[in-house]
This record gives sequence, C-alpha cells and structure tokens, in this order.
Amino acid sequence: MSLRSKILLAVEKVAKEHKRALAPLTDDLVVLESGLDSLSLAVLVAHLEDELMVDPFTASDGINFPVTLGDFVAAYERAVNSVAAEFPR
Repeated sequence: MSLRSKILLAVEKVAKEHKRALAPLTDDLVVLESGLDSLSLAVLVAHLEDELMVDPFTASDGINFPVTLGDFVAAYERAVNSVAAEFPR
C-alpha cells in the first residue's frame, strides 16, 4: 500500500471515529475545509506518527502546517524519505 493510501485511509478512519463528514479527498482540498476539526487533525497526526514513525511537523524547525491535502501528503513523503535516507537498510 502506498504512503498516500495509508494517509487517506487514516483520514477516513479518524473522520469516522469523530463522526465528521469529509469533503472529497483531493490534492487541492484545503485541510481546514476537509471536515476535520482541530482535535481530529491532532488525532490524525498522532495516529500517523504511531504508524509511520515520523512526525513531519516536529521533525524540522520552521515547517508550517500544510494548506492542502496534497501538501499534507507531501510533508509525510518528505519525512519518510528523509528517515529512510538517514537510516538505510
């Protein structure tokens, strides 16, 4: 399963757990207009940190929270790739 698919599944899972109606999940969807509230977003980031072993929002100084879902996915892709480069198998 791709990283993008894992993230989208996590978004859907958190939305369901928090009884939030989601907008269609497209790359240009503004995260704050996705249907998730701030608590749901915090739970999502915590869930992804547990699953992926990275948190792109604390891993680097000066990083801003992504505006769109595409930016959100890209932040995780960069973080995962960075860890993989740092600790090759």
